[in-house]
Amino acid sequence: MDAQISSSVATGLSGRYARALFALALEGKSLAAVEASLKALSEALAESADLKDLVSSPLVGRGAAGAAIAGVADGLNVDPLTKNFLGVLAANRRLALLPAVIRDFAALNAARKGEVTATVTAAHKLTAAQQEALAAKLKAGIGRDVALDVNVDPSILGGLVVRVGSRMIDSSLKTRLDQLGQALRA
Repeated sequence: MDAQISSSVATGLSGRYARALFALALEGKSLAAVEASLKALSEALAESADLKDLVSSPLVGRGAAGAAIAGVADGLNVDPLTKNFLGVLAANRRLALLPAVIRDFAALNAARKGEVTATVTAAHKLTAAQQEALAAKLKAGIGRDVALDVNVDPSILGGLVVRVGSRMIDSSLKTRLDQLGQALRA
């Protein structure tokens, strides 16, 4: 892995954990399995309030957190490397970093493939066809392959907020309503 890419893509403590997992996955030729496992974990975090509470609560002890996250890993059929990694996060009381580690790992993998990562916030879950169409549209505009990191935030009411690097496209209904409200006040 190119050290310059990895240090510029994944920074901070979550970046260090993501780079370590990425290096181990590359070395063990299990990059696809780890990527699939992290995607399943990300989806589970988005759907389960209990799982969010588990990873973010400082009240859960190391042993209990380790046992609970191992159970989650078994339930999601994550690969052995990712399961061990989750155990390390639990033992070091760093489970709260899991969403950021997943994001940083995806960014590292995208950089390795020559892709750029677009963070997309939608009011509801996007179908696979919608994600493919959005990725194709972004690729046409950017000129590079695009990996999507999709988050759901019902508070935007509708539309999308897309971030690619330092650029942001906000077509959310909430922003449009806010702008309309400001225009009416003027």
